[in-house]
Amino acid sequence: MHLRGIRGATTAAANTEDAILNATQELLHEMVSANRVETDEIAALIFTCSPDLTAAFPAEAARRMHWTAVPLLSATEIAVPESVARCIRVLMLWNTPGTQSEIVHKYLRGASGLRPDLKPPRS
Repeated sequence: MHLRGIRGATTAAANTEDAILNATQELLHEMVSANRVETDEIAALIFTCSPDLTAAFPAEAARRMHWTAVPLLSATEIAVPESVARCIRVLMLWNTPGTQSEIVHKYLRGASGLRPDLKPPRS
């Protein structure tokens, strides 16, 4: 087994609890589905939000998905001018026998252009 990182980001429609938690849950579902992650394989999740998101901790979305044994951390992203607004980023630390090149990173909504180098090639 190796500890691998799955990156993901999305944007919330507004600075509300529902918008933050819904966007975060959507992103987590996409990350888990794309990589066939089992919850008990997740070592930890680190969430960051852009400074304009203050209505909820994105880690609460994972708790609502019953990920109660997974260590979670929420933090504020650096306030870089011109950065993506209402952005939620996730680093999922995952125990897997897979290689780093097999990892599928997910960038949704307004965050879809953040890492074009990580998009899988179209077939």
